[in-house]
Amino acid sequence: MPEDTCSLLDPGRCDGVVDVLAPPPGSSPDDCLYLALLVRGTASVRRGDAAVVLEPGDLLIDTAPHPAGLMRDAECRILGFRVPCVFLGVRQADVRRAGGLVARGGEGVGAIASQFLHTLAGQARAHRARPGNHLARSVSDIVAILVAELLEREAPEQPSGSAEILARVREHIEEHLADPELSPESIARAQHISVRYLHKLFQQDGSTVGQWVRQRRLEACRRELERPSRRRSSVSAVAHRWGFVSHSHFSRAFRATYGVSPRQWQAYAAARPDGGHPAR
Repeated sequence: MPEDTCSLLDPGRCDGVVDVLAPPPGSSPDDCLYLALLVRGTASVRRGDAAVVLEPGDLLIDTAPHPAGLMRDAECRILGFRVPCVFLGVRQADVRRAGGLVARGGEGVGAIASQFLHTLAGQARAHRARPGNHLARSVSDIVAILVAELLEREAPEQPSGSAEILARVREHIEEHLADPELSPESIARAQHISVRYLHKLFQQDGSTVGQWVRQRRLEACRRELERPSRRRSSVSAVAHRWGFVSHSHFSRAFRATYGVSPRQWQAYAAARPDGGHPAR
């Protein structure tokens, strides 16, 4: 935990910062977002030409621990949190461009995030250390959803951070498609995100991680079974080459997707004099 933790340890209004998750190796420790949770009193922040009044439970999300334009009364107490951007799937530049983000603590995802952060602060105060990893990752996932939602609301014309990280995840899957050990856990670990957030990314896109990996592998097998150079390869060898461990599972998935068995597909391709795609 950083040194300036007095607001969590003392009853005064001195601000502190709870590190929700430690930056992963190789990432910049400065590439973080800061969340200010208003506990009591009133505060306001200037965004553009207007002042936004904050009430207890509201969240202010910014790229600095002390956001510019933040004003508060004598009774105000704020809890601060820091989360590495890599766990949120967003860039500092997107939040900075929006001039900071305000989430109301009484509605939607903002209410959930506010409650979880308050619980997290209590745990950090009780143990005088970084909070438990399970709760911290849950908070990080909720904040990731909240920030993506706020950014889309603020600047819908800008590509969202979640879309960018989903593209990187799919690129990683393509590069490791033949690896039978490819899993949600290995993908999340390589991208420095939680497994829960990985599932959320695909859920928002109307799919699942498993469905995406299976479909990409099936397409790779279909193309390979069509190629003249591979028509003497056994179906099992092709399936194994693209990460399918079970031959029966591969055959069922192939038939369910393309309407024919892998062997039938291979035979149809061999019978085509032009080497084109066989009809389903």
